[in-house]
Amino acid sequence: MQDINATWVGATAKQIARGVRRGDVSATQVVADHLEYISRADGQLSAFRTVRGGEAIVEAEKVDEQDDLANLPLAGVPVAIKENTQVAGVPTWNGSAAARTPVAERDHEVVRRLRGAGAVIVGVTRMPELGLWGTTDDATAVTRNPWNPEHTPGGSSGGSAAAVASGMVPMAHANDGLGSVRIPAACCGLVGLKPGRGVVPSQLGATDWFGLAEHGVLATTVADAALGFAVLAGRRPDKLVPPERLRVAVSLRSPVKGTRPDAPNRDAVATASRLLAAAGHDTIATDPVYPTALGLRGVATWLAAAAAETRAAGLDPATLQQRTRRHAALGGFAERRGWVQEADRAAWRDRCVAFFADNAVDLLLTPALAGAPLPALRWSERPWRANLRANIGFAPYAAPWNIAGLPALVVPVGRRPDGLPLGVQLVGPPGSELLLLAVAGQFEMTQPWSRHAPGHPAAAR
Repeated sequence: MQDINATWVGATAKQIARGVRRGDVSATQVVADHLEYISRADGQLSAFRTVRGGEAIVEAEKVDEQDDLANLPLAGVPVAIKENTQVAGVPTWNGSAAARTPVAERDHEVVRRLRGAGAVIVGVTRMPELGLWGTTDDATAVTRNPWNPEHTPGGSSGGSAAAVASGMVPMAHANDGLGSVRIPAACCGLVGLKPGRGVVPSQLGATDWFGLAEHGVLATTVADAALGFAVLAGRRPDKLVPPERLRVAVSLRSPVKGTRPDAPNRDAVATASRLLAAAGHDTIATDPVYPTALGLRGVATWLAAAAAETRAAGLDPATLQQRTRRHAALGGFAERRGWVQEADRAAWRDRCVAFFADNAVDLLLTPALAGAPLPALRWSERPWRANLRANIGFAPYAAPWNIAGLPALVVPVGRRPDGLPLGVQLVGPPGSELLLLAVAGQFEMTQPWSRHAPGHPAAAR
């Protein structure tokens, strides 16, 4: 087996880009190293739907042919794209053969920005059908968590998370409609940022999930997450500045009545509170008020998103998974009853913005998950009700912030007793993406985490 330490597999995106810009390594060699590793590692994990082997090498060669690499912040960095986002020359799978659309003629805007920054697209990663679920599988494969293949890497950006946590790519694109960046980040021990509404172009499906869906990034370091965010947002990458003394609200309250975080996730919040104090910040125990109507409207919007996507794509419901058919059918009912209204989402956003002002807090700290990552099973073959209960039960904390359109981030803070990663969620008011990243950077400096899952060659780097 090739010595992993003699390759660039396991290096950060920033390390790779710096090496390519300085001439320490060619983009072609970096990409070849990662493609070789993907060919060995993905058989167990099923992170990728399609690997663009020859096409990626050609793209890397074009990076190497450029005269000036100084302005390419991702020069030669292998990046994976979630399969619901158009990559020229590849079908857009949307999580299943039934929902697949033809080969894309052009890149989505976020893919165009990544390429423009020098990134090389090595493949597209798996997701559940229409991105509806917090687990990742279909009739062809079950995507598995690199930390423990018996568990899911989360969803719906589960393939991207598995690819990053195993070192198959240093950074991956993801998107988040009700937690689909942050849930996989928590399951796989990664930094996962969901930007606020309007910061990154969405253009996802028919309605952007009624404005809930945002493109984000999964990475093993805060610096890489900040770099990826800057590229997606069309900004110049800037060095994160440690914030001055902040006041952070800490809450264990679940948005879903009757659901509580388990002991490891409660301990994760306690650890994060200590890290905040060590960084010189103040914490205060205070809970957002999650109205019962919020949960009902949130579920209605989740259902209606499936109905809207199915209708807009002209999909025959009979070709979809049973759980998806039921979800879409109930979504159509929710639409007809008028349960999905922008006015409700705007009112919740106003209430969330007021939470920060009224309590004089800069950020909110919550658990990332309520329980352990779910088993890696063929959830796509299980009944709709079983999927609904499982998804809401283990990951209730993410969705409110999509509805509000506020930025939110998951950062690793340790491990569960069984060795799986633990993370916490930080939420901020509009425009606080860099502040969230800066605080996560303070966590990383005080209590560094394992960048890759143990047992994978990249973890030895």
